[in-house]
Amino acid sequence: MMSRLVRLQDIEATQREVLGNDYYNPADKTAYGIGGEKIGKVVDALVESETGRVRYLIVDAGGWFTSKEVIVPVGLSRIVGDEVYFDSLTKDQVEAMETYDNDYAYTYTEQHRKDRDVFAGETLPAESRLDLTENHYAAPNTLELLEERLSVNKDRIVAGVASIGKHVVTEEREVQVELEEEKAHIERTAVNRLTDRQIGDDAGATVSVQLEADRVNVSKETYVTEEVSLGKTSHSHTETILETIKREELNVDDLGNIVDKNGSVVNYEGITADDVRKARGL
Repeated sequence: MMSRLVRLQDIEATQREVLGNDYYNPADKTAYGIGGEKIGKVVDALVESETGRVRYLIVDAGGWFTSKEVIVPVGLSRIVGDEVYFDSLTKDQVEAMETYDNDYAYTYTEQHRKDRDVFAGETLPAESRLDLTENHYAAPNTLELLEERLSVNKDRIVAGVASIGKHVVTEEREVQVELEEEKAHIERTAVNRLTDRQIGDDAGATVSVQLEADRVNVSKETYVTEEVSLGKTSHSHTETILETIKREELNVDDLGNIVDKNGSVVNYEGITADDVRKARGL
């Protein structure tokens, strides 16, 4: 019996009980191809109508082509948070795939055969060829737990500028200077001495004496009274930075079973690692 493939969004509306409560919807997740190149987004998933098991992801490869939707075996994907990585998916492979037809009745058996013709086809370059196995049709069973870590760096900034200068201050200084000066005085001495000069011989004669005095002569000299230099020193201090970070932890019970946020055991069979994320309410 060929398993009929239906879109996840359709089975959510008509047969939700097939999916159960613990399933992962990849719609609108960003898609990346080989080398981490962004190729577009995941539009939806194709699941088996009888079991609800995801077999394909419908990918809009608008990053590689103007407009082309293809279905990619789910086992080629690696889901990390809101991003889906197809680490081995090449542009040549997508170009060789048929464009997804929403009105076509896809079956798992028929599409599995077409995939082998495409991925192993001789029209592809040798490095793009891939021999598909059943593992390529099983949803990823590896759940990547993420955590945030603080990265603290230091920036050197100008915290201030120090400068020095000088200006002129004027002040008056009083200096006591002792000065000397000469003054004339007349000294008369009585004499009774005979002379042969006649009165009038020295008429108009004068006697002069030079009088001397000290005068203040002030000059100014400049002296260096102080030397000032400008430098800088480095001081260390510690700042405490408080930041909230997150990490993901796996929910398990005492027996090591994965449980959902309500404590119910999640069945491993037929679910993906991202189903577990959904069960945990992430």
